Amino acid sequence: MSKILIIGAGAMGTAFSLPCLDNNHDVSIVGTHLENEFIDSLKQKENLHPGLKTKIPSEIKIFKFEKFEELIKSNVDLIVLGISSKGVEWVADQLSRLFKDKKLPNLLMLTKGLSIHNNQYELLVDKLERLLADRGISEVDISAVGGPCLAAGLANRIHSSVVIANKDLNKAKKIADMLNTNYYHTSYSNDLNGVEVAAAIKNIFSMAVGAAKGLCSQNVTNEVREKNYLNTASALIKQSIHEMEIFVEHLKGKKETVRGLAGLGDLYVSSGGGRNAKMGSYIGEGLTFSEAKKTKMEKVTVEGADLAKEIAKKVNEDFNEKKLPLMLGMINAIVEDKKLDINWELFR
Repeated sequence: MSKILIIGAGAMGTAFSLPCLDNNHDVSIVGTHLENEFIDSLKQKENLHPGLKTKIPSEIKIFKFEKFEELIKSNVDLIVLGISSKGVEWVADQLSRLFKDKKLPNLLMLTKGLSIHNNQYELLVDKLERLLADRGISEVDISAVGGPCLAAGLANRIHSSVVIANKDLNKAKKIADMLNTNYYHTSYSNDLNGVEVAAAIKNIFSMAVGAAKGLCSQNVTNEVREKNYLNTASALIKQSIHEMEIFVEHLKGKKETVRGLAGLGDLYVSSGGGRNAKMGSYIGEGLTFSEAKKTKMEKVTVEGADLAKEIAKKVNEDFNEKKLPLMLGMINAIVEDKKLDINWELFR
């Protein structure tokens, strides 16, 4: 049995506690400083999580931020980061404050992200490592989870498969073995770059696949589109995988990773009706991003669109339309706020 502390009481962080519990680990969730009211409300409703629409077992201990320091100093074996990508700097501050002169426990990131730092791509795991080093913690061991696993399904113990990635394959395997259950099926990989890059950029391609109904034809009725758009969706998925392989290799990952859970698997789940696919459907219908955001998804975070804005300049510098016609078509439609125009003739 290991002692696992999950930081973040959101949907995925909370859902992740289920396989931890079912492996007989001592698991606690501690909310961030922004989640105190949420946790009070959760407990008033007998642990019914509003994002998951299910009750969290009472054996999983859930605490407000005031318990953060006490919990994190209680000989934790694994710290799981279930925060938003915007919370990485905050968590680096908290960890460095408490482990300035002590060994930091192993970290496992549920959060995915890709950004630009000094005009170079930076994965979220690398960003956290850099931020901790800047704050005096140079020895860190960070693993990451990738793959097609929606939080609500996991919280209901639906069969789900994921890949645990660490630059050290033995460390990845150790964590995978800690978490494997009869419904949470864990594999492992040392391609940390590939898993993380694929997990991040699949959100952009999910929007593209989500646009399939609108893109399938300009000259047919909505009824025909509804019945026949899968031809187009399949073509977009194939091109997405091709371009993800190119992009992953560019960031020193393995293209075979794209064909696994972190790439193809995650793209399938994400394009099946999530927030990115929903935004893509509106863009495919002919709306610009700003129109769709304002009129359809004003208060909804669309990770793929945020990522597109973050990396647009760098991707346009590194690639041309012949190389990445779908990715650049989607990115530039969002950044330039224009209607989506895909050059099908450049597909491979």
